[in-house]
Amino acid sequence: MLTTLAVENYRSLRGLVLPLAPVTIVTGANGSGKSSLYRALRLLADASRNGAVAALAREGGLQSTLWAGPESGNGTQGTVRTKAVGLRLGFAGDDFGYALDLGMPVPAHTEFNLDPEFKRESLWTGPVLKPAKLLADRHNAILRTRGDDGAWTEPRKIRLTDSMLTESAAPEVLVLRERIRSWRFYDQFRTDAAAPARATRIGTRTPVLDHDGADLPAALQTIRETGDVESLDAAVGNAFPGARVEIVNHETRFGLRLHQRGLLRPLDAAELSDGTLRYLLWVAALLTPRPPELLVLNEPETSLHPDLLVPLAALIVTAARRTQLVVVTHARPLVRAVESIAEGRASTLTLVKENSRTTLEGQGRLDAPPWHWPKR
Repeated sequence: MLTTLAVENYRSLRGLVLPLAPVTIVTGANGSGKSSLYRALRLLADASRNGAVAALAREGGLQSTLWAGPESGNGTQGTVRTKAVGLRLGFAGDDFGYALDLGMPVPAHTEFNLDPEFKRESLWTGPVLKPAKLLADRHNAILRTRGDDGAWTEPRKIRLTDSMLTESAAPEVLVLRERIRSWRFYDQFRTDAAAPARATRIGTRTPVLDHDGADLPAALQTIRETGDVESLDAAVGNAFPGARVEIVNHETRFGLRLHQRGLLRPLDAAELSDGTLRYLLWVAALLTPRPPELLVLNEPETSLHPDLLVPLAALIVTAARRTQLVVVTHARPLVRAVESIAEGRASTLTLVKENSRTTLEGQGRLDAPPWHWPKR
């Protein structure tokens, strides 16, 4: 389980070190930095697939995503930078820790002068970076890893735009890479009239719901055959008393029907309300028979009726038995419901913005988890 998340110089996240729990709820007012924290987690996941540079390009490039405020904390400094520009991301758990530092390239004869480069990457054992605990370390283009005897191997060169997570075959690096690649993100399922989840589709075993929800019937049927069918029935019944989900097979094309109390016929997916369909999508995502190490949800309450927030909270807590969750939300009723049902396994982090800088409400200088960034 991850215990610490650290972000520096990403949008309004000038410098955050956050504690993580089995269920971490990130909340706060609009504009407080919740979406930036969600994106920072996605950037960490992208690094394990060598996609961090492309992901930053989609956001306008590194310069567009960097903290735009003053370097000092007094708020009086101008816009001229006196220190090296860098975006830092990292996390740690009881077993491993990892951090990256992305910066601008040294001017060269290339048309890609805005592509960020990896200035530093470090992988270590334990929750806090210490030189003796390093397992893999890269300075600019030079990568070193420890061998089975604990000694450093011969340095090797890798491209400045490539993460060591994709370029090293060291066992510990491979383990960390696969763990990060298992992280799963869900953000704003489509539920409009043309949403993929409303159409029938050829059904195949689907232990992981796709991000567009197109394979919803197959995912629900996979849970029914190989997953936690009791939790599936409870999740539907808690939200819609007396209701049940049926998956129909139209010559290998799967469709979804919802039987509800008081109706003379079941409703097809195309007939369901946006909120009902979105809730069923969350059921399929959270009750996956193949749980990831980390599951991150961005505003799962969107378009849900307030009466569905308590069943959704129960669903989140059920999923937390098998995977760690980070839930980004501004719905206070959902926060209260998760806190009540989780019985001490959930932690709520409330973000606030002061002088355009995101901070964690109530966190003093000595309250943050221990954390050290690798030096350039």
